[in-house]
Amino acid sequence: MSNIQKVSEAIVAQGILPLYFNPDEHVTIEVLKTIYRAGIRAVEYTNRGEAALRNFKKMVESRNSEMPDLLLGIGTIKNLQQAKDFVEAGADFFISPGFVPEVADFLIRQDKFYSPGCMTPTEIIAAENAGVTFIKLFPGNLLGPSFLSGIKDIFPNLLFMPTGGVDTTRENIEGWFKAGVSAVGMGSKLISKKLMGEQNYAEIESETRKVLEIVQAVKKA
Repeated sequence: MSNIQKVSEAIVAQGILPLYFNPDEHVTIEVLKTIYRAGIRAVEYTNRGEAALRNFKKMVESRNSEMPDLLLGIGTIKNLQQAKDFVEAGADFFISPGFVPEVADFLIRQDKFYSPGCMTPTEIIAAENAGVTFIKLFPGNLLGPSFLSGIKDIFPNLLFMPTGGVDTTRENIEGWFKAGVSAVGMGSKLISKKLMGEQNYAEIESETRKVLEIVQAVKKA
């Protein structure tokens, strides 16, 4: 099985992709261990600060020693140099807020999973023609499930995941899956700055377990 297919299947099976960033290395690692305990096996760390690459390398070390079945992805990849830096750091998959053709070409040639953020049919077509198979609908709260319902039939070979504003409620999650998504990306609604600031790992674990259960129940319905 190719790496791209392996990552894609893992995210689809999980049904949710948690994403977060924290400048503090200790908090970063503790959140990672917390959501792993809750059942997460694929997670996106967002490349949103000077500490991101350094923290990510520590995450890889922690994963390799304690969580070998966890897939570690990096988000907010906006240029080729960032993609190269995180390939070297050991990222399993890559996500962008928008479609970056040279990043897609570089990663796909290396059998690395790449999911770009798209919000128009034109962007989705460009990504599909570049070999992308998994589209991040971004920002999800602006597009809404009805957007995907309206375009999904013209992209039968693509998988979709909304990110940005996806809520933790069953109603919101159900709306997206009924529209045809394969997973939902979930950031601050799940792993909030407040909970990280308080280092309230028990609450993060509880919320993550709850959302995982909702997603699995919605997928089976």
